[in-house]
Amino acid sequence: MTGATTWKIRDATGDDGDACAAIYAPYVTDTAVTFELEPPTAEEMAARIAKASATHAWLVLVEADGTVAGYAYGGPFAPRAAYRWACETSVYLGETRTGAGRGRALYVALLDRLAARGYRTVLGGMTLPNPASEALHRSLGFEPTGVHRRIGYKHGAWHDVGWTQRDIGPTDDPPAEPR
Repeated sequence: MTGATTWKIRDATGDDGDACAAIYAPYVTDTAVTFELEPPTAEEMAARIAKASATHAWLVLVEADGTVAGYAYGGPFAPRAAYRWACETSVYLGETRTGAGRGRALYVALLDRLAARGYRTVLGGMTLPNPASEALHRSLGFEPTGVHRRIGYKHGAWHDVGWTQRDIGPTDDPPAEPR
């Protein structure tokens, strides 16, 4: 918890699949924030949680009443072995849970967890424009690295994706393997 907040952040489990799927579904159906076209089921989300937790991290933010209000996770940036110290990160909040520091708290906890596991670099991609996500990444020290123009087509329009990057670990060589 931070300051006067009434939430906690913990590791996600398969039991959080339903809540995470419910949070994510409106992003899939109603926005271009994600390029998925069909919302994953609770079972699919539970499988994603298990996969991310095994190698990287998946965290949930839980309100005082026990409601899962958001989640953040890290996963591989790219499949080739030389990229194994780099993670792609995402954070999603329930529609009524934004603007109170929850996303920032989740992201900070995620970055700490990934750094502790030995990852060195995190990357965040976001459909543009996305002022809230752009501001969050900037405030956490991410730097813009480029824009993929008209890379995704959803809801009858082409969309750009902006990428940001931040180091979370030392840059010594050779690096220890991520845990």
